[in-house]
Amino acid sequence: MPPSVHGIEEHRLNSGAISIMEQLNTAGYDAYLVGGGVRDFLLGKIPKDFDIATNATPEQVTDIFRRARIVGRRFQIVHVRVGPEVFEVTTFRAGHEGHKGSDAIQNEAGMLTRDNIWGSVEEDAKRRDFTLNALYYNHKDRSVYDFVGAWEDVKAKRLRIIGDPETRYREDPVRMLRAIRFMGKLPLTIDEKTELPIIDHGHLLSEVSSSRLFDEVLKLLQAGHGADTFELLWEFGLFQTMFPEASAILEAQQDSTYWDLIEQALENTDARIQSGRTVNPAFLYACLLWPAAHQRFKQYLQSGMEPTEAMAKAGAITVDANATTVAIPRRFAQVTREIWEMQLRLPNTQTRRALSLLRNPRFRAAYDFLLLREQSQEIDPGLGRWWTDFQVENPDVKPEREIHTREERPRKRRRQYRK
Repeated sequence: MPPSVHGIEEHRLNSGAISIMEQLNTAGYDAYLVGGGVRDFLLGKIPKDFDIATNATPEQVTDIFRRARIVGRRFQIVHVRVGPEVFEVTTFRAGHEGHKGSDAIQNEAGMLTRDNIWGSVEEDAKRRDFTLNALYYNHKDRSVYDFVGAWEDVKAKRLRIIGDPETRYREDPVRMLRAIRFMGKLPLTIDEKTELPIIDHGHLLSEVSSSRLFDEVLKLLQAGHGADTFELLWEFGLFQTMFPEASAILEAQQDSTYWDLIEQALENTDARIQSGRTVNPAFLYACLLWPAAHQRFKQYLQSGMEPTEAMAKAGAITVDANATTVAIPRRFAQVTREIWEMQLRLPNTQTRRALSLLRNPRFRAAYDFLLLREQSQEIDPGLGRWWTDFQVENPDVKPEREIHTREERPRKRRRQYRK
């Protein structure tokens, strides 16, 4: 498709991505902008990701770019740094059918655990997940190449998987989550054949590593469309697979207290992201896991356990129990538990202790969580207003800087870009 048809204006594309394609072309390789960088433009959105696909192997790419490194084993890609930005450069892949050996491995459930078989651009298009992600922009002739009928889906704003849906979901169950993410983010209708297998195959997410699902949940719920995406996850039964304990409580609860808390938290998160503010994953997980943690806490209280001990134990067991499906990194899990534990300290409004809480690095998150509990009618209103007024009356009291112990301090990885 020439520019007169697709309408992409190159001056609006990311200059770093253009530079990478130009250098690959100069070295004698083909290079295309692919994925969201093309899809979002054609759907009238502003792209955030600009990924490049090429017939150069990962090793050949790193030979061209000084600031590049190969990452991943399951799917090898190259991270190329241009200024402060990092771009993903992938080598054209072929289908794994007929290939055996260390470059194409599937487990018994049909999930691809390794897929590094290089191919042509046409083969690469056919092995991508959805047609909307298989449009290739060529910098040399300014054309968009379509090998899977994606252009018709763009015009219809239709989400359609490439190939047999059940097979593709078995190869990588996370594709089901991507389908939900696109529906939550973009004004799309889902193709019936793409949609129907999702509900029946949600259990396949148990084949995905718990650490990978942690990252996928953040992509789903911290992208500015979390409230709508949560509804879709629940509708398709995928939230229930990833958060089984919390889901069981949400389904059994006669009122909507916990549901309202989660929905309000996601609406607030969406508003923060859309206004350019940051969000902490620990707060999101404090909300998602609260139904299970709160029920455990109440059970321990009924057994005669002291409140502080009950909350600490409930928090630890809840986080550990959900780690079998979605594992929260320790640095976030600790904050999640502290948000819960501070709910027991916030009712103490004695001035000296209140000032001490204001200085706590977790105060703001715990305060926001308290407001959600009031808004969802889990607790009576009033305490949130008291803390709101107290902060206004003490504007100079700021949280103390957080100090990590050696064991708790997040490790910083050195970037191994070649010099």
